[in-house]
Amino acid sequence: MNNVIILIPHFNNFSGLCTSVFSIEKDEKVDVLIVDDGSFESTINETELLKNKNFKGSVYFIYNETNKGIEHVLNQGLKFILEKKVYKYIARLDCGDLCLENRFYLQEKYLKNHLQCKLVGSNAIAIDTNGKELYKTILPENSNTIKNKMYLNAMFLHPTVMFCSSIINEIGYYPTEYKAAEDYAFFFKIVQKHETHNIQKFLLKYEINTKGISLLKRNQQVSSRIQIIKDNFYFGFWPFYGLLRNYALRYLIPQKTINWIKTNR
Repeated sequence: MNNVIILIPHFNNFSGLCTSVFSIEKDEKVDVLIVDDGSFESTINETELLKNKNFKGSVYFIYNETNKGIEHVLNQGLKFILEKKVYKYIARLDCGDLCLENRFYLQEKYLKNHLQCKLVGSNAIAIDTNGKELYKTILPENSNTIKNKMYLNAMFLHPTVMFCSSIINEIGYYPTEYKAAEDYAFFFKIVQKHETHNIQKFLLKYEINTKGISLLKRNQQVSSRIQIIKDNFYFGFWPFYGLLRNYALRYLIPQKTINWIKTNR
């Protein structure tokens, strides 16, 4: 039995799922859990997926009859994993994203060598749906820097992270009350209690929509981020700065401007 299991949510994107699963290199010692959230088109072909994967680990499938939403799917996956009682580490991956450089081996080794660190992410390369590189995302390595800058935005890219399964019993599951920001809220809980790091290597290519997220989702996301900052507020520079920055993002800066900054930096 492997120590690492990769949690992959799926919804109507079997080609993207194949891209991600097939990018896991053959010598990676991992298992995979795929949670399908009520797909009604581009459904999963288990035979094709299992036949063409490179790694030797097991693949588990969970199917929801109806669409429950990403935060519920992630928690469903975590509960399944914890009930197995065999996995020390849980990694994340999203459909369409590509793993690089034996990513899971490097992250597992990092957590084993840094026992005080309970979650590790990495830098990543943003690509469009055709695989063209758009920009590189470089995130802070130091735990204190991460903890402070979490008041600005998430200091991890969700599909790059691996964390110790043992912390779930302490901090709980993904919060469901913060719409479109369940990952930010989850990371916030972890950084308040544990050391976290980002490996300074590019271990993932992540696919983004060059047109950006919808205005509705963007507004939901920033509004939820503001509420998370308020719920974790203290009188200091970073919470004040974080609130000002996110109120500006929510009410003053158009999404087109944000997309332009990302792709032209």
